[in-house]
Amino acid sequence: MRNIATILFVLFMVCYRAITRISLKTNDKSPLKIGHRGAAGYCPENTLSSFRKAIELGADYLELDIQMTKDGELVVIHDTTVNRTTNGKGRVKDFTIREIQGLDAGSWFDCKYTGEKIPTLSEVFDEFTGKIGFLLELKKPALYPQIEEKLVEELKKRKLTSGDGQIIVQSFDRDALKHFHKLLPSIPIGVLVKNTGIKMISNKNLKAFKNYVTFINPKITMVNKRIIKRIHHYGFKTIIWTVNKKNDRKTLKKLQVEGIISDYPDLS
Repeated sequence: MRNIATILFVLFMVCYRAITRISLKTNDKSPLKIGHRGAAGYCPENTLSSFRKAIELGADYLELDIQMTKDGELVVIHDTTVNRTTNGKGRVKDFTIREIQGLDAGSWFDCKYTGEKIPTLSEVFDEFTGKIGFLLELKKPALYPQIEEKLVEELKKRKLTSGDGQIIVQSFDRDALKHFHKLLPSIPIGVLVKNTGIKMISNKNLKAFKNYVTFINPKITMVNKRIIKRIHHYGFKTIIWTVNKKNDRKTLKKLQVEGIISDYPDLS
């Protein structure tokens, strides 16, 4: 009888551990897949082709950069000049919308994308709203007076203000984020952090961020277990950028980060 009891106990423990592992695996939530400037590893960044590719590859969100033309139109481009990603030269802020959309924003990447243009934010929303979420970065907002108001106006016009997570706004510029939050407090806010700004995620700053921030979003090169634990300890979510290596993604998944930005949204 004693041997039978021992055998039954061993079987019970084996089954219990197996069930526990299955349960943990089932509850293991993968980070959101966020396409960096669309699918920038496959297509010219911040173009409609890039955004379409990201959706095709199963992205949950599009990460894109917002700036403003001389005549007040919100456009989607990363650099403050058009030099790197178009056939033109000059600062974004010095172009009218007609001028900037006359540039070729695709052939620098591959000749098959010749004719791609810099899209307006409105065009992006027209095509992709309801299909995917948006992680919107205010790029160098200090260069563009009223850019926060312009973005709020666009979101209100499209009834994208519920705060259901479809829209997240992020920036390195804390003043711009505070201003945007005052204008539209329902939208989740993310603070971008890079290596040189490690002090941004000090205990003191994290306490201060709690008034208006939902996400603390550091660069992959500064991420470790201690930093992620601190961010989560203060009740923030975190999205990591830009993750283009499979091993990094596996590590971040173990650290239970909420989102991963990648040039390759199909990275697994």
